[in-house]
Amino acid sequence: MSLQAPHDQDIVIVGATGDLARRKLLPALYNLCCSGLLPAEGRIIGYARTCLTDEEFRDTAAGAVREFSRTPFDDAHWRTFARRLTYVCAEDGYAALRAASDAPARLIYLATPPSAFAGIAQQLSEHDLVAGSRLLIEKPFGSDLASARELDRTLHQVFDEAQIFRIDHYLGKETVQNILIFRFGNSVFERIWNRDAVDHIQITVAESIGIEGRGAFYEEVGALRDIIENHVFQVLSLLTMEPPAAFDARAIREEKSKLLDAVQPIDPARVVRGQYGSGAIAGETVPGYCEEPGVSGGSQTETFIALELCIDNWRWAGVPVFLRAGKRLPRHATEIKIGFRDVPIRFFEGLGVGSLPPNHLTLSIQPDETITFAFLAKVPGPEIAVKPVHMGFSYEDSFMVQPAEAYERLLHDAMDGDPTLFARDDSVLRAWRIVQPVLDAMPSICTYPAGSWGPPEAHDLIAPRTWHLR
Repeated sequence: MSLQAPHDQDIVIVGATGDLARRKLLPALYNLCCSGLLPAEGRIIGYARTCLTDEEFRDTAAGAVREFSRTPFDDAHWRTFARRLTYVCAEDGYAALRAASDAPARLIYLATPPSAFAGIAQQLSEHDLVAGSRLLIEKPFGSDLASARELDRTLHQVFDEAQIFRIDHYLGKETVQNILIFRFGNSVFERIWNRDAVDHIQITVAESIGIEGRGAFYEEVGALRDIIENHVFQVLSLLTMEPPAAFDARAIREEKSKLLDAVQPIDPARVVRGQYGSGAIAGETVPGYCEEPGVSGGSQTETFIALELCIDNWRWAGVPVFLRAGKRLPRHATEIKIGFRDVPIRFFEGLGVGSLPPNHLTLSIQPDETITFAFLAKVPGPEIAVKPVHMGFSYEDSFMVQPAEAYERLLHDAMDGDPTLFARDDSVLRAWRIVQPVLDAMPSICTYPAGSWGPPEAHDLIAPRTWHLR
């Protein structure tokens, strides 16, 4: 993260009393304040339907910081931060918001359902809140290719593309950002980052939680829209794109867009959709998805998806990419596995302590941010025995610091006008193009018990290989 504070500006949070603002945005802004990375001048303006006084909003923000901040609550820092906080009730309208934000520049964060984006953008235009503003919006950016195009058309009637920052919090995580450094800064890996050495790629996003009371929301989204089309595709594009001409926003975003253009639309026959039934997580019995509040009894919404896709370019032709995401799995983890090709002749077959898998590289994004390389080594002793061993790197152990939260980095970059870690309109549309055949066909649902690694069909999909997390 840059050590320079952005230029003076207001920060407006539309939907300031919602879950996203409480859990992520207010704690992130507080931590930026503690680090001296907020603008020297500028208000933080909450705007929502709940009517609060400024003091009540500050109390709400203090509770959010105490509960969710990665750094402890500090009275001195809080007083500095709280002086910035002010609140406008939505009942008073956007004219009141315009009166509260008199700075020449502002960052407007739409912490609202995506269905509200178009209407809010129109109100911002009608009340002279577009000039000098940057607009941050949360995924999902549409629900399919047609709706994504319509959202883009509507937003572009009001805002230029350079003003729109589509946020995907995965891109703020240190390990995700480090993919580019790891690939293009280390010749030993860049030389083998292609079809000659790589057998396959896996990306898994596993969650042990269920839908956390958000049944109505999840019924409209499902695992494909919620995780694969945005989070996973953004990570995949950094992992597999070509070297950019320069290490700047334009060049990096251009290569990401080219990569997504090379990904073939997904074959629905190579997709497994699953839905969790009742089961146990960490010894605790949990209900099935259709028993969750807000979910219809016969729902066909997927809580798990596994699929294979192909990248049709020179570097990756013939290398299968397996993606998997699901809820109520045994543990919380997001990992990338690069599986390398096996040696041509296995001299040590039969000499192993257990199986002897080919080399693989694992990039763990959460909960721990680590990189691990697995290779074979001789077991100490007079006889020849071979065993897989690991070399590992941990951010916390190596740098003796706790990585900043993703929203801290992304909010800072947006205030600074740096779009590198934000999705561009053409990339969003290309991602929807890839998944549209699955949305059209919607393969049938398989069930799996909560606490398992998904339906057996997902293991058949990747065979004879196996999932790294299993």
